[in-house]
Amino acid sequence: MTLPPLSLYIHVPWCIRKCPYCDFNSHKADANPPEAEYIDALLTDLDRDLIWVQGRDIQSIFFGGGTPSLLSATAYERLFVGLQQRLTFAADIEITLEANPGTFEAEKFSAYRQLGINRLSIGIQSFHPEHLQGLGRVHDRDQALRAIELAKLAGFDNFNLDLMHGLPNQTIDQALADLNQALSFNPNHLSWYQLTIEPNTEFYKRPPTLPEDDTLWDIQEAGLTLLQQNGYEHYEISAFSKPGKQARHNVNYWQFGDYLGIGAGAHGKITLANSGEIFRTQKTRLPKDYLNPDTLRATAVEPIIDQDIGLECLMNALRLKEGISIKDFEERTGLLLSAVAKPIKRAQKLGLLHIDNRIYASDKGQQYLNNLLSLFLTEEE
Repeated sequence: MTLPPLSLYIHVPWCIRKCPYCDFNSHKADANPPEAEYIDALLTDLDRDLIWVQGRDIQSIFFGGGTPSLLSATAYERLFVGLQQRLTFAADIEITLEANPGTFEAEKFSAYRQLGINRLSIGIQSFHPEHLQGLGRVHDRDQALRAIELAKLAGFDNFNLDLMHGLPNQTIDQALADLNQALSFNPNHLSWYQLTIEPNTEFYKRPPTLPEDDTLWDIQEAGLTLLQQNGYEHYEISAFSKPGKQARHNVNYWQFGDYLGIGAGAHGKITLANSGEIFRTQKTRLPKDYLNPDTLRATAVEPIIDQDIGLECLMNALRLKEGISIKDFEERTGLLLSAVAKPIKRAQKLGLLHIDNRIYASDKGQQYLNNLLSLFLTEEE
């Protein structure tokens, strides 16, 4: 079996404050998070997972959270020394760090860049004060604008801006004003996605008033047109990039590549060369448990059962406009395409799916993506 590319995900679980819409594994930080102890724990965690590298270079690293930009440059310097002692980085490795505008300091971000972090993902969400306040964000409009300028001054010429739409009481004009403000900075990449109310969040307990469906549709259509007019490729459901600037870490995830996951609550996906077995991993969620050296940090190592492998691969890959090549599908799943023939035929019959040397959603399939994906979850009657 040909092993897929390998990435590394590193989770930093602390935030200044938990946002009411957030369902990620994040926890309110004390004044001084125990970053030295956490770096030690990350490297010990990685040591236990090194057996799964299987001779591969690391193609990308993604620091997610939480708020990874809470940690100091000194902490990351020690972490990078440890990573490079244990792993081989690809020559063109992409290293992304998620950053909150409320944590930006010029010296810190210049130091991040010098360490080799070459891509930032900045969580703006909105430039409108009332929406930032409603979302519980710790930054304001001026901090958002300054964060982007500081990122550019620090040498980050490759950065993503995170924006949300469909916010409580948001109008079409306000949503487009957010997009236009973001576009004025000419980012390589934009993540533009609709606010959804997730279980186990403050918004789920106390739902805000969201725009009507017609308004949400109008925002979506107008925003897609604006992004296209400005030269952005809509390559994934909520991801837009300049040509050649897709988020490589995320593309590897969507195309069923492998990734090690270290840190509190981190997930991973691994393929074994000898047996062809594919499994997912998860680490303990609570920071206090993760920091306890007596705790077994890997809380789950779960094989993906054979009948689910092909379906899981396609349910990820079909989020991408380009889908996945038949060659990559067969190499990364160990299956022939005929193993998922039934849902594929149903999708083709409905005009939702195309197959040539690739498997990808049709224009209709992209418009009705949830319907397309549901076909891979439904037993044929």
